[in-house]
Amino acid sequence: MCKPQLLVFCLTTLLMASSGIADPGRADTEVDFTWGVEIPMADGTVLAATLYRPLDYKGKKLPTIVTITPYISDRYQPDAQYFARHGFAFLVVDTRGRGNSDGEFLPLSNQDGIDGAEVVQWIARQPWSNGKVGMRGGSYGGYNQWSTVRHAPKNLTTIAPVASPYHGIDFPVANNIGAPYIIQWITLTSGVTAQNRIFGDAKFWGKKYLAYHQNGVAFNELDALVGRPSEVFQQWLKYSSYDPYWEQFVPSPQELKKLALPILTITGYHDGDQPGAMKHYSQHMKYGSKRGKAQHYLILGPWDHSGTRLPRLEIGGHTFGDKALFDAFGLDKDWYLWTMSDGASPEFIKDKVTYFVAGANQWKSAPSLESISDRELVLTLGADVTEHNAYQTGVMNESTDVGGEFSRYVYDPLDTSKAERPLVADYLTDQSEVIQTDGDGLIFHSAPFEAATEISGYPRLEAWFEMNVADTDIAVSLYEVFEDGSSLALADDVVRARYRDKGASPQFMQPGKPTKFVFEDFYFFSRLVAQGSRLRLFVRPANGLQQQRNYNSATPVIAQTRKDAVTAVVKLHHSKDYPSRLILPLAKAQ
Repeated sequence: MCKPQLLVFCLTTLLMASSGIADPGRADTEVDFTWGVEIPMADGTVLAATLYRPLDYKGKKLPTIVTITPYISDRYQPDAQYFARHGFAFLVVDTRGRGNSDGEFLPLSNQDGIDGAEVVQWIARQPWSNGKVGMRGGSYGGYNQWSTVRHAPKNLTTIAPVASPYHGIDFPVANNIGAPYIIQWITLTSGVTAQNRIFGDAKFWGKKYLAYHQNGVAFNELDALVGRPSEVFQQWLKYSSYDPYWEQFVPSPQELKKLALPILTITGYHDGDQPGAMKHYSQHMKYGSKRGKAQHYLILGPWDHSGTRLPRLEIGGHTFGDKALFDAFGLDKDWYLWTMSDGASPEFIKDKVTYFVAGANQWKSAPSLESISDRELVLTLGADVTEHNAYQTGVMNESTDVGGEFSRYVYDPLDTSKAERPLVADYLTDQSEVIQTDGDGLIFHSAPFEAATEISGYPRLEAWFEMNVADTDIAVSLYEVFEDGSSLALADDVVRARYRDKGASPQFMQPGKPTKFVFEDFYFFSRLVAQGSRLRLFVRPANGLQQQRNYNSATPVIAQTRKDAVTAVVKLHHSKDYPSRLILPLAKAQ
């Protein structure tokens, strides 16, 4: 599962894994393995698995690590070999209905957790098991772990979820908005075998998504448009807001309170499933027991979705400092030795939260997420021009007297020219969309920073919008702009106007009435903004190729077509009566 705009990089990683390209730190090594292991479930379904053990395993009872995956167990052979070489039994299980497992695959269903709990207890009964079972995996493999702990299997000793999605928060719906990528992922996991080449055919999917944008068909017809009618896709489309339908698939407060096992959560600043991973973490911190919360550790780095498992320095056209690259598999090994054997605590983990300060090339630790920052930088938005372009922009500064009553942009949903731009590899440093802005977006710049300043945490934008339409989608992005004019994307957020209050029921805009929007779902990041750098806030319609089309009408968005299109005139107020401001969390002074 990947953030739609980062799809090209998720595809690359997936294809590397499926093609057998060696990964750093996971060199092939001779270990013993047993293919075709059968694991009976209580309902008679048999799950298939491959078991890896050290060559000298005979007569030994081993701690076991298990990964349960819909992506076919063969993909994880390098991982399994690594851990078997270090003294663990490693079991890779095909999810029900995938690979060689019986049954029907129901993606993101409660069946994953039921099966996971049964697998854990089956392992504990085996003669080669010492009764201690840890779970491992990223993305769907991370979600699987959270689904399994709901059932509190007795022998589950630890979990280490990486880049874990959270139902209704980041997949298959994020910020109340669907994405064309949903049907692409459903195609990947269709049938029983891997669909990697179909999933990875970027040209095919790009053409289909462009056809969806240009032809003006409804989003609920996308599965038919791409030639993959899907009951799952249609079912998910019924629930665009976070409600009891999605809640049934995630741990409840009562279930979280019962957790008392060590947990290691890992995500990245550019990981498309960061919102999900952090939602799992924050829910546990909110509802967990004192003992449970004391054993939950969090690691945040400057990684994309795949980088959370295989960290690398270059992402999206930007090269991070060399300290961002560390032995992720070594950390995992140390974690499992600590929690399931007699190993010492991982040296990398100094406190409950470990995070990388990009720009400073430094890892820091804190006892909690909230303790990272203790003050705020508040920048008030203003502009002397009503319509913005790359050369006439608004400002952001600490003064409340910034001039101008409002700024305005116009969004014609029938104009698909912005959607026709191809995905770019340097998505973190690319400025083409900003440069091409001319009355169809808003740009605000801060003054140059007088000293290097660490921003660590979640930004928040409080903005007053007025519009002539019942609904529209508004995207906001934050950048650091360096002295030489180059830039780096830091974090973004998007709000669908009808769900601006985050309720389950839509609240349509009243034309001509300024209404306060709070953008509080930016991604967490940590960055030492350089002396002389500026910050840029970019506000625009969310109408890219990887986004669901909103034609600005009151019709349910999944059913809107070009016939529903209404041109939106969107005003962002920044007057004394309606002040708009960006609030940034600043790290504690050292």
